[in-house]
Amino acid sequence: MTALLDMPPFAARDAGRFLDEMVALTRHHLAGCPEYRRIWPAWNGATSAEELPFVHAGVFKHVLLRTAAVTQRILRSSGTSGAATSRIALDEESSALQSRSSTAILSDFIGSEITPLLVVDHSSALRQRGEISARIAAAMSLRPLASEIVFLLGRASDPASIQWDVVAEVLRRKSHLRVYGFTTMLWQAWRSGMPSSVARQITETRIDFVHSGGWKKLEAEQVTPADFNVALLRDAGDGSRVIDYYGLVEQVGVVYPLCNAGFRHVAAWAEVVVRDPYTLQPIHDGVGMLQLMNVLARGAPYHSVLTEDLGRIAAGPCPCGRDGRRFELLGRVPKAETRGCANV
Repeated sequence: MTALLDMPPFAARDAGRFLDEMVALTRHHLAGCPEYRRIWPAWNGATSAEELPFVHAGVFKHVLLRTAAVTQRILRSSGTSGAATSRIALDEESSALQSRSSTAILSDFIGSEITPLLVVDHSSALRQRGEISARIAAAMSLRPLASEIVFLLGRASDPASIQWDVVAEVLRRKSHLRVYGFTTMLWQAWRSGMPSSVARQITETRIDFVHSGGWKKLEAEQVTPADFNVALLRDAGDGSRVIDYYGLVEQVGVVYPLCNAGFRHVAAWAEVVVRDPYTLQPIHDGVGMLQLMNVLARGAPYHSVLTEDLGRIAAGPCPCGRDGRRFELLGRVPKAETRGCANV
């Protein structure tokens, strides 16, 4: 169990403790995962986070890496049609840590009040033997803050099948609730013929809209984040808000919500390094590929992943008041494969 999880999520960084835990975790995976050892056969320690080894996100589409002897289930990325999907082996210890992590991070942004959670998806997504989809995993990250979980779609992956009568029933009982959906699905569902009676109920309800996932489809429709937020909040009650968070299926348990100053904040048990796309050398002041790290992955070596997402570390204190590291998410490496959970 990592002691870093006992800290407030966005406390000032304890770089030394983080590095010590990451070095120990890397040695654990090198000793227990032959495939990982073949990727980094000569690694022998690090004096900074920038010297920690990584696995490119694309590797998880071709190799099921695992270190723990017992795997509870396989987490599978959403993937685009016909594209290979990432597979992440989840174990019991890591899952417990990841649940604590996502709850702490999200609570900092949306509060810790227990409310109903409405999920813009179909319950059949839960019934995949031995596997869980990234879409459902993202929704389930809010489960510790949910008094009940209600699935809203009548047909899997069809936002137009949102069951407004189900929404109305929850609205009759509660004045505060949360709604989670993948970005495009939430947008399409909330705009698919909301009855006027439901719209009137929503004006009396405080709603936390939480979403994650790519913007490519909405960009094609010329929908901006500002348009998205305005459309969701137009009928919602006082105090309603929209929380957009970035995360990877290959880094389950750690998410990066967008603060009101436009930055993504890094939890005390995580780290972000920016690397030059051509040389892979660290960049301290400029745009490059994001390497995401955390100390939560015990059953498989996805604790340090080089993504194809582009970003830049921000310097100085954040206007939102949170401490620790923060970064801007700026897009993807040109010609990189479109991703269902991290594409922006």
